[in-house]
Amino acid sequence: MSRTLSSRFADLVGIRYPVVQEGLGPYKTVRLAAAVSNAGGLGTVSIPGISEEPTTGAAILRGYIEETCGLTDRPFAVNVPVGRAENGEVLPFSAAYVGAVVDAVRDPEIARRLRVITTSAGAPAVVRDLVAGSGLIHAHKVGGTRQAVRAQEDGVDVIVASGFEAGGHTHARPVHTFVLGPNVVAAVDLPVVLAGGIHDGATMAAALALGADAVALGTRFVASHDNTDWHPAFAQRIIDAGEGDDITFSAVYGPSRALRSKGVDDLAEIVAAGTMDHVELTAWKDDRLIRAQRDGLVDDGILPAGNVSSAITGLIHVAEFVPGMVRDAIEALEALGRRVVPDPRAAS
Repeated sequence: MSRTLSSRFADLVGIRYPVVQEGLGPYKTVRLAAAVSNAGGLGTVSIPGISEEPTTGAAILRGYIEETCGLTDRPFAVNVPVGRAENGEVLPFSAAYVGAVVDAVRDPEIARRLRVITTSAGAPAVVRDLVAGSGLIHAHKVGGTRQAVRAQEDGVDVIVASGFEAGGHTHARPVHTFVLGPNVVAAVDLPVVLAGGIHDGATMAAALALGADAVALGTRFVASHDNTDWHPAFAQRIIDAGEGDDITFSAVYGPSRALRSKGVDDLAEIVAAGTMDHVELTAWKDDRLIRAQRDGLVDDGILPAGNVSSAITGLIHVAEFVPGMVRDAIEALEALGRRVVPDPRAAS
């Protein structure tokens, strides 16, 4: 008999397996998102860069969404970083991208597929009014338990708890996956998706043992045959990475984790010199990120990747990997159960 994993998150979203592909921008992730969704998980479409002119960026994102709908008839998500400007208003790019997602699901054919919006970076309250009533499931990514509680109070539907070892934007107050996961699960009543360091069935089983309803993977999916929107040199750098080859550095929303490169060194020098204002610096970062992802500029570029890179030794086929990881997680959980035996030292 075929078996699967019980999951509030999978039931809520309407997917077969409680496996999520993380947002991985700023370059497009259309084909990868469709591949993960077609495999029974939840693929995520990434936004264009945050330095993109908002109206132009929103139009590009709508194109990404429509392109994804042409590649899958399964549920998928869009990830949008959110925040407030100094005047308290929602940042223009956040408003434009969230607005593009909400507008897209007014089309019934798109709404059948685009089921989730995942917000990150700032508090979800800044865009909650835009999302509420749209029919979208609102997930929010956090790096701390207080953020999770606040997000629940703000009305989101799902918490994504992302440990400090995760790639891309991470957290100013480091809390690793094995601590963050159970803390958040104990603090909120919502389904919790756990991210950071997860890359196979054993780590998925560990996340479930910590109380997670689902897992999210970024770096593992980057190094796949299906990530064809990106240059293969990026995936190869992940495969070649060893322990200690990732680094955290100052990014737009606090620290970010990436593989060591001259691009990260260049960024540190620019920040120390103070030669660029915030707008110029954001555009420079977006350019180095996109050129690494799109063009394979792996030496002078910036390559977001997780601490788990050292555990990744080859490319995967997503259609095989997603159900295989779930199968391996089930076997790992069953194997752990068999380790529970009568205690021969206990009093009779």
